[in-house]
Amino acid sequence: MAELTLTTFLSLDGVMQAPGGPDEDRGGGFEYGGWTVPFADEGMMRFIDELFGRSAAFLLGRRTYDIFAAYWPKVTDPENLVASSLNALPKYVVSTTLDKPEWHNTTVIPTDVAEEIARLKEHTEGGELQIHGSGALARSLMAHGLVDEYNLLYFPVVLGSGDRLFPEGGQPTAFERTEARETPSGISIRTYRPTGRARFGTFPLDD
Repeated sequence: MAELTLTTFLSLDGVMQAPGGPDEDRGGGFEYGGWTVPFADEGMMRFIDELFGRSAAFLLGRRTYDIFAAYWPKVTDPENLVASSLNALPKYVVSTTLDKPEWHNTTVIPTDVAEEIARLKEHTEGGELQIHGSGALARSLMAHGLVDEYNLLYFPVVLGSGDRLFPEGGQPTAFERTEARETPSGISIRTYRPTGRARFGTFPLDD
């Protein structure tokens, strides 16, 4: 059985939209695409390589899949761990409109998404079932309690608008931090595991 892990890039105000380029996702009139690029450094890439080294399969939303499929199949350097993993390992894309994916080893999940992904977790072996980006899919799986671990890379920038990972009205949830590191450019990498419903209390008042 594989754990389902989610990795996403976030601004300090929680925006995850279009981290990699201006035209990646202009939905809602978003004008700040590519906001991670000025901060990308060796420390970030080292973490990404470690992450992809643990992958057994990938689970992607349609938009993220299209972005990846347009780029990574062209990267043939065997020393590039991200490309080697993405091009060789199974990829599952959640979509009701993609009929004939051309990227090698791709399976489309059109319906019964939560049930099918629970089954994938049960039958995937040898590493992690990884979600990268894929905000709408990630939020859906979070609502079903299917995400086992969150890798959140916070970049030192505030955007003020854009899609966020944690939506308004989401389930109050507590987490434990299992890993933390910083990169030279100021990226804060945090790994969390959900521990159940959030709890609440009141600080005692001094007499």
